[in-house]
Amino acid sequence: MGLKKKLGMGVASAALGLSLIGGGTFAFFSDKEVSNNTFAAGTLDLSVNPKQIVKVDNLKPGDTVLREFKLVNKGTLDIKDVKLKTDYKVADAKNDNGAEDFGKHIKVKFFWNWDKESQPIYETTLADLKNKVDAPDVVAKDVFAPEWTEEGGLKAGTEDYLWVQFVFEDNGQDQNIFQGDKLNLEWTFNASQTAGEEK
Repeated sequence: MGLKKKLGMGVASAALGLSLIGGGTFAFFSDKEVSNNTFAAGTLDLSVNPKQIVKVDNLKPGDTVLREFKLVNKGTLDIKDVKLKTDYKVADAKNDNGAEDFGKHIKVKFFWNWDKESQPIYETTLADLKNKVDAPDVVAKDVFAPEWTEEGGLKAGTEDYLWVQFVFEDNGQDQNIFQGDKLNLEWTFNASQTAGEEK
């Protein structure tokens, strides 16, 4: 056999060997598992019952109106606090109020939170409540008393009954400018979640 034939046979043998080795790299055991995971967000769902807490006509200085309302957590997450934002508009029937604000003459008394067993605890005027920078937490152990907030909040699926009294204060002075006036009160209850936790 000539040198060319020997070299050709050697190259062919080497190529065959490499192809067998290369082909063999695909012959190995394997296995796999698939993990399906879910992240589902909870819900905050606060409701107020009744929606209209108070509607009273023919008020006069000295009259009081006591009302009960209920805050319900219909969501799946606990509520840390419910901040009460107050706003109102006055319809001045005779356009004679001048700089006087009808809201300064309506006192609001937050009474018993039935579920937290808190006593009558706070009173202010609608005007002061509207201008409050730090909105009060109405589901604290005692409303407006942050030192009790560790016993406050509203757990998922629970409710709090609250009592509030509105007083048209008789200040012993002439309040005739408010005759026929109307005050439209809007209360917004802003619920916040509790702090995040390790799951």
